[in-house]
Amino acid sequence: MKKVLNTIRQPIHIPSSRKFIYSTCIFITGIILGLLSKILDTIPSNILPYFLEILDLNNFFSRMGVWIFLAVLISVYSASPVRSAINVFLFFAGMVGSYYLYTILVARFFPRAYMMIWIIMTCISPFIALVCWYAKGKGDVAVLLSSMIFMFLSRQAFAFGFWYFDIRYPLEFLLWIAVILVLYQSPKQIMKVVGIGSLLYFLTSQINIFWGML
Repeated sequence: MKKVLNTIRQPIHIPSSRKFIYSTCIFITGIILGLLSKILDTIPSNILPYFLEILDLNNFFSRMGVWIFLAVLISVYSASPVRSAINVFLFFAGMVGSYYLYTILVARFFPRAYMMIWIIMTCISPFIALVCWYAKGKGDVAVLLSSMIFMFLSRQAFAFGFWYFDIRYPLEFLLWIAVILVLYQSPKQIMKVVGIGSLLYFLTSQINIFWGML
């Protein structure tokens, strides 16, 4: 099995010291983004600076798109599938932990149902990250994985119905463009990814999927 997986993508060896530094930085980034998300969530948008109000960051961080994108970014640029699993878990642990600690200790609010959803997502995130790491590899498996990632970001960026097709949020449209750049390896490869991912998007666009909110 290991030989088969290595034909898709080969892990890269990095020193233990660099592993520790990278993982620590990712964990701290998760903590900062979790706190930022909660602080923005508790501040009325009309008292924020004008450019932040226009960007609508409180709604942006309360949706799944940005967290999916950041998890993909961490996953595919990790040195190995195991490092990918560790790094993504640490990111979500930091983000979810700081968000709900602030919610409980500062905002004095205990959203048990939402908190449990995000804890479960944090627990399963390493397994998803481990698989996503191979999206940056070679062959049909990598193309299929990249296409599924593309589909998930498309679900966040666009609204599609029988008579309409629209951008949900401008910032998530930028994430959609960014994920194409992240997944890009060659013109032929990215054309396959966009083509298959778009097909998956249209096939699943009317299926109700719980996206959750932070």
